[in-house]
Amino acid sequence: MPKAAHVDRSICPIAVTLDILGDKWTLLVVRDLLLGASRYNDFLEAPENIRTNILADRLKRLEEHGLIAKTAYQVRPVRHEYKLTKKGLALRPMIRQIVKWGNEFYPQTYTPPKNGRAKRPTKKDIARR
Repeated sequence: MPKAAHVDRSICPIAVTLDILGDKWTLLVVRDLLLGASRYNDFLEAPENIRTNILADRLKRLEEHGLIAKTAYQVRPVRHEYKLTKKGLALRPMIRQIVKWGNEFYPQTYTPPKNGRAKRPTKKDIARR
């Protein structure tokens, strides 16, 4: 069952959303899920170099809040794939607006292609800058 948002701190929808998504890493994990990452190592390949303990915590938090679902794809050792739920997919327009804002006001940032499927920036993309 998804975890209840911390509405006791504030009934403001921005505050509640920030309680779930408002740290340095969570939206990057959501970005990667939107762009096709599904396994633990996929997230570790991102150029931001998230630490394994932080990644495990963020995946757990996203699952607790009903934004992702995990399913086992291997039994020994147990390994999971992660997929955005309907609630998690509803973040796509917000992520697009953040990208648009970042590109407009920080033109040196990675710009997804206009036509075709967007991809997440790689360590090579970062090295080229």
